[in-house]
Amino acid sequence: MIYGAMKFSLGGSLKLAFRPWVEGLENVPAEGPAILASNHLSFSDSFFLPAVLDRKVTFIAKAEYFTTPGVKGRLTAAFFKGVGQLPVDRSGARGAGEAAIKAGIEVIESGGLFGIYPEGTRSPDGRLYRGKPGGLARVALATGAPVIPVAMIDTEKIQPPGKVLPKLMRPGIRIGKPLDFSRYQGMDGDRFILRSVTDEVMYEIMKLSGQEYVDIYATAAKRQMAEAEKAAKEAVKEEIAAREESGA
Repeated sequence: MIYGAMKFSLGGSLKLAFRPWVEGLENVPAEGPAILASNHLSFSDSFFLPAVLDRKVTFIAKAEYFTTPGVKGRLTAAFFKGVGQLPVDRSGARGAGEAAIKAGIEVIESGGLFGIYPEGTRSPDGRLYRGKPGGLARVALATGAPVIPVAMIDTEKIQPPGKVLPKLMRPGIRIGKPLDFSRYQGMDGDRFILRSVTDEVMYEIMKLSGQEYVDIYATAAKRQMAEAEKAAKEAVKEEIAAREESGA
């Protein structure tokens, strides 16, 4: 009921204000389990995709969103529960990875749609990064559920970093044909199979999105960018200090 109410209010508002265009809706089954594997450009991806689908989509979110104390914390938890987000405890030996896999399997076994971002985090520059072979492939091979590649288009342009107010523009969503990996079912312990499945899905996402593909993880790219920015700032400070010392 909460999801339905949120979908009607928030989803309806998003569709009315931004008028997202969609291709390939027929590729999402009317019933039964499936995995929606999408690129990740913006925080809003988890809202635009469910807004255009008739069925509920369950994504995962860090448990902190659901356990923060106070009025703001309770409101945040209610919001994330309302939009179908599932809390994942990142503690333990293998952290979020194992928790995400368990959560995904539970959603699939209940006959639902499980949404996942194989890149593991938002793209820092709009390019498509290497998919992580854990969650997506292991859920697919453990359950035999079809994987449906999804491409979010231009969602990162709606509210770029540093911008408070969103830009009213039409984002797009392309939904590809389901991929069948049942031939590998039960082989979720083979890292080469996991890599192969993940790469195949990422290739389909790349074709749908038209993004430039970068064969490194987005987390590594973000780290490199942060280090480069830090080095640039240090270089400027050193140059200023040198000029002051020389009296220039």
